[in-house]
Amino acid sequence: MSLRALLLERIATQGPMSLADYMSECLLHPVHGYYATRDPLGRSGDFTTAPEISQMFGELMGLALAQAWMDQGSPAPFVLAELGPGRGTLMADALRATRAVPGFHEAARVHLVEASPVLRAEQAKLLARFAPVWRDDMQSLPQLPLFLIANEFFDALPIRQFVREGAQWRERLVGARGQMLCLGLGAAVAQPGLRERQEDTRDGDLVELCPSAPVIVARIAERIAARGGAALIVDYGDWRSLGDTFQALQNHQAADPFAEPGQADLTAHVDFEALALAARGGGCAHSRLTPQGVFLERLGITPRAQHLADRLTGPERDLLVSAHRRLTHPDEMGNLFKVLGLFPSSANPPPGLER
Repeated sequence: MSLRALLLERIATQGPMSLADYMSECLLHPVHGYYATRDPLGRSGDFTTAPEISQMFGELMGLALAQAWMDQGSPAPFVLAELGPGRGTLMADALRATRAVPGFHEAARVHLVEASPVLRAEQAKLLARFAPVWRDDMQSLPQLPLFLIANEFFDALPIRQFVREGAQWRERLVGARGQMLCLGLGAAVAQPGLRERQEDTRDGDLVELCPSAPVIVARIAERIAARGGAALIVDYGDWRSLGDTFQALQNHQAADPFAEPGQADLTAHVDFEALALAARGGGCAHSRLTPQGVFLERLGITPRAQHLADRLTGPERDLLVSAHRRLTHPDEMGNLFKVLGLFPSSANPPPGLER
């Protein structure tokens, strides 16, 4: 039975489902889920992330965490973790760039939080010599100082959508019209979690909530507050959610998110304000939200690109120049993607970021 048929059967017996439930089934169903069945990255996949665009991204992220580690007294041992590490490219680049940092590799315990068995296999090939340990969730990470990267992790977490109607909200729900899946609106009810959004929204405005994101960030923050460490969260989004950002990508093109359940990547923009509030609630400090382009320039991506370019000619050099632009230019990923750093209240923010 296809995932579409399973979802239609569930709706017929249980009624419409939240968008969060729909996303969870499409992305993580053990048999038909998007991440359970494929490597989604690269030209043959559906999308490309910053680490796949250029080695410079992972190198600079790794060096930023290594400097934060040294600034906090080089604790040993410590957990070097990544949430949703893709093929392992970012972690591999970060580890290569930090191999000369005294004591860093010896103290690091590499942990990867990954749900996809397909991607775990790719990560195992690339990172075998670092003996990574895989985790189903970050809560099971060892109780050690935590230095963590989350690049394009939070955008894939399931969201709920609500449309304002006076002082109440109507949730967008996934239902069925014949054999087609479609969106509809639930009953207008009060939403205590959206009480503060009455001040900056009007009737008809749509607000997205990601229930699991603040929980995950709070756990990261609690670890960092108690044990030390730092986290770099990189994703597309902004300070506060407003409007419909739910989207599907298939073959590097926008797609109908309800046409082929389980066959397209489903994401939404990240509400960084919710992450920052969760970090504070976990006893941790957070940086100012910083555009990715600004962050990478502060870390020295342009001198690094120039150094690499000196060794290249022709098409390879052109690709490097294009990658630098794509990662940093405001019209490319430079402004759309943002960086939020987490760190102990007594420490400085990771390099490239400000309080």
